[in-house]
Amino acid sequence: QVQLVESGGGLVQAGGSLRLSCAASGSIFSVNDIGWYRQAPGKQRELVAAITSGGSSNYADSLKGRFTISRDNAKRTIYLQMNSLRPEDTAVYYCNAEIRIRFSTPRVTVWGQGTQVTVSA
Repeated sequence: QVQLVESGGGLVQAGGSLRLSCAASGSIFSVNDIGWYRQAPGKQRELVAAITSGGSSNYADSLKGRFTISRDNAKRTIYLQMNSLRPEDTAVYYCNAEIRIRFSTPRVTVWGQGTQVTVSA
């Protein structure tokens, strides 16, 4: 069974940093586009950052310069370095990936269980 397992969330003061990790596990042929979304209480889930298998990344405009996404293909893991955190960054952060289980099968979208990030003022 394919899983995305996130880690690294927690409580941090405003101005601090956190690094989130998301590891894909299971029977996987390839991990294609993969990224982070977040959902704050009462708000819709939104894209934070994403990265392709070739390493091209894109970010939510409001987060450019503070967040950095990176990828280790050998480990099937991505990271989200979050700096200068603000209280408004408080949310559950979800990993999302397009995964191909076999060469001949279409890509499927997989979500992680989420990790809580809380930024105190």
